[in-house]
Amino acid sequence: MEPIVQYKDVHKSFGQTEVLKGIDLDIKPSEKVALIGPSGSGKTTIIRMLMTLEEPTAGIIEVNGENLWQMEKKGEWVTADENHLRSIRGDIGMVFQHFNLFPHMTILENCMLAPVLVKNESKSEVKATAVEMLEKVGLGDKIELYPAQLSGGQKQRVAMARALMMRPKVMLFDEVTSALDPELVGEVLEVIRDLAKEGEMAMILVTHEMDFALDIADRVVFLNEGVIEEQGAPSEILMNPESERLQDFLGRFTSSR
Repeated sequence: MEPIVQYKDVHKSFGQTEVLKGIDLDIKPSEKVALIGPSGSGKTTIIRMLMTLEEPTAGIIEVNGENLWQMEKKGEWVTADENHLRSIRGDIGMVFQHFNLFPHMTILENCMLAPVLVKNESKSEVKATAVEMLEKVGLGDKIELYPAQLSGGQKQRVAMARALMMRPKVMLFDEVTSALDPELVGEVLEVIRDLAKEGEMAMILVTHEMDFALDIADRVVFLNEGVIEEQGAPSEILMNPESERLQDFLGRFTSSR
């Protein structure tokens, strides 16, 4: 099975600081991959590049076999323009740490906005789908509320419903529980767990929830100082880590519980 996403020797620098130092990573269709590692190891940068929010300094990222950041023009490879980026990015959805909802719109309107504007879909069809997606995340009875009237966990579930509206083939989750109060974490993880069970979408999850990664992921990738240090089945990586750095990272995690 051909990967839906491929990173080939991808580097990323911010000024003089090299954050990613040659990442090679394939994601198969419907595969669930958890990215773990210390702060500053490059986890979020990996998914932000796939969402075209950060441009790689070097290397190639492909989606469905197509180069994301470069395009062919008159027989030469050139930097991709916005139309190319948008067309390739159409298969990618992302749920951010801090919701990014529009406060002046109801949660139904938040979910309807992108399909109407980007895909030119009819409002009546989009509304029916938005109601369905909000029901899927347990918010079907709150469609006329505004973000300020919701808890953090509910806002994050709206953000998931909004991302699902674009019918992505790959969904990116960027530490989606880190901004939530501890008692709200479970409800958000439960929605992600349900989405994962449906099995269709590939998922890349940046997370510090190790038990969740063990439960949901097909593969865990440990990043450290901009390189992939270890990857494999969750039971191997999280229960029997080989590298000293991974052992240290997991040890610090368990000791802080």
